[in-house]
Amino acid sequence: MIQIEPTGVVARCRTAVPPVALALLLSVTHALCAAIEPVTTAGAGTDVAPAKDAESFSIHGQFTSLTQKHPTFAAPYAGDNSLRRAEPAMETVDMTLFLGLRLWRGGAFHLDPEIEQGYGLTNTLGIAGFPSGEAYKVGSGTPYYRTQRAFLRQTFALGDRQGVVDSSANTLAGTEPEDKLTLTVGKFPVVDIFDANTLAHDPRGDFLNWAAIDSGAFDYAADSWGYTLGAALEWKASDWTLRGGYFALSTGPNVETIDTTFKQYALVTGAERRFQLAGRRGAVRLLIYGDRGHIARYDDAVALATRTSTIPSATAVRREATKSGWALNLEQELGDGVGWFARVSANDGQHEGFDFTDINRSVAAGLSVKGARWPRPEDMAGTAIVSNALSGPARAHFAAGGLGILIGDGQLPHYGTENIAEAYYSASIERHLNTALDVQSIANPAYNHDRGPVRLYGVRLHAAS
Repeated sequence: MIQIEPTGVVARCRTAVPPVALALLLSVTHALCAAIEPVTTAGAGTDVAPAKDAESFSIHGQFTSLTQKHPTFAAPYAGDNSLRRAEPAMETVDMTLFLGLRLWRGGAFHLDPEIEQGYGLTNTLGIAGFPSGEAYKVGSGTPYYRTQRAFLRQTFALGDRQGVVDSSANTLAGTEPEDKLTLTVGKFPVVDIFDANTLAHDPRGDFLNWAAIDSGAFDYAADSWGYTLGAALEWKASDWTLRGGYFALSTGPNVETIDTTFKQYALVTGAERRFQLAGRRGAVRLLIYGDRGHIARYDDAVALATRTSTIPSATAVRREATKSGWALNLEQELGDGVGWFARVSANDGQHEGFDFTDINRSVAAGLSVKGARWPRPEDMAGTAIVSNALSGPARAHFAAGGLGILIGDGQLPHYGTENIAEAYYSASIERHLNTALDVQSIANPAYNHDRGPVRLYGVRLHAAS
């Protein structure tokens, strides 16, 4: 399988970070990393792993710039949350340090300071399956700092088998048990633990569309950048991993602050089964979640609007409620450097989108191919299709003029599933630097058959050390 570094959602940008700042960050990171003893990869899963001194600390860094643009498209009308019919290219930039410190046997602390800048297209509005995983619900024309991750991770051995782990972002090199119990506590994205997929989960390295890199109907707890506070427990035994997590929701839909009192919270549980099919590795993952907080029902908002001759307002009808859903996530290696993935997800369809996006049902599938077949061994190409849908109550809400987290054209006379096709090619420039071209075609953006289709073009530059 193709390995990726763990990532989260980050911010957006109109003006690039100055080249001097980028050069300084990468040179410092490279020098610090060079001082740490390199780790050679060995086969994990053996009864006795090769002896390897545990890395006591690690420093890694990354820089990502993404520019996206869409040509003018058909749009006979627009609402407050509509994608603009015409707009300039928008750029997002983020720079991150991944700092790790080993505290004691099995215990480590990780800290990810980050500088961000920029905006998604139309300030990240107008498409439920938004086309940039590098752009979330806030933006700024000037650089700003955030601590995106700060968490403690403790691993407990459940057996004698040991495997060798390489140094990477948020991972310290050394040996660790193959069968283990892992506790993660602090600030991190829910999708660091749940809904992972080695082929489609990293907007810095593979696909960009939200509903391709995550399950579209998984309304996971997060602030406007995609991070939250919480705890997760993972039990890995042989080919199985069981997971459970408790996380804080934001204080309200599409806001920057997390409910640190945990009065509004999310519970997530999941199971992963790894296997081999015809000698090729694969995995299937199932998760179930429930969000408990002040969440509006679409029917209540529409009923109030009908009585008062106004447009639906979720704010006016929010009350204590639980929104539930599930996601199924599969991946399968088809050949050397070739893999297939699929995601299927749904939620109850009765409640508003809270922390992710306005999707009630979603299906995604795609194919990724390593460049060794051309031969360009460090290159990667991928293609995916996504279909997102609304429930009946959600359709009524948006048809009456209601708004969601990302969408709301002021009317929805002709509903259609939001259908997305994405293709990318990532080309290695040198060991620590690559660039990618990304193309997306979106039919019925925001489920509106009257608008679009929209074609989007993106250029990504990514450096990591």
